[in-house]
Amino acid sequence: MGLSDWLRTVCCCCPCRCLEEPAVRAPTEIWGSLGATGAAEWGNLWSMPHDVSHTEADDDRILYNLIVIRNQQAKDSEEWQKLNYDIYSLRQIRREVRNRWKGILEDLGFQKEADSLLSVTKLSTISDTKNTRKAREMLLRLAEETSIFPTGWELSERYLFVVDRLIALDAAEEFFKIASRTYPKKPGVPCLADGQKQLHYLPFPSP
Repeated sequence: MGLSDWLRTVCCCCPCRCLEEPAVRAPTEIWGSLGATGAAEWGNLWSMPHDVSHTEADDDRILYNLIVIRNQQAKDSEEWQKLNYDIYSLRQIRREVRNRWKGILEDLGFQKEADSLLSVTKLSTISDTKNTRKAREMLLRLAEETSIFPTGWELSERYLFVVDRLIALDAAEEFFKIASRTYPKKPGVPCLADGQKQLHYLPFPSP
């Protein structure tokens, strides 16, 4: 299923029953400042926030190249409009995925913290490098056993940071349970291919 086909199938699912708000520390006590980032970087560097060249992850590179090509066209020309629609479609899919994650975080009781938990920039760091393997395994489970991500997408480094924060908050398993109920794996959808399971080398810059 291509990006356009997946975009036509997504919809806002009804949120599942909210759980009791967990007694946890504030997220800002667990990881440092996320830092500020421009709107362009947030919109274009989705899979690998540290890749300022926009060349590592396929979907980052595709979107960035579309924007470059569109900006070379005469505004409102037929070619500009086609490229603009493709850019909008890609960003709409990313927005839908983020909304799915945000909805589950709110169901877990993180209504006030959801946006900060999902905020990933080039300054973001893993809270505890000892959790990296566990975070990767959980992200792979989410990709293979739920439909929270669109079919055919490679694992996104962005959500590795989010899962790491959930582990630090002792909320990763509950997140997975809600994701499994709200976005169950659709029958007949294959698991990730070996190439899609790989995350590129993950640098850990200091904030």
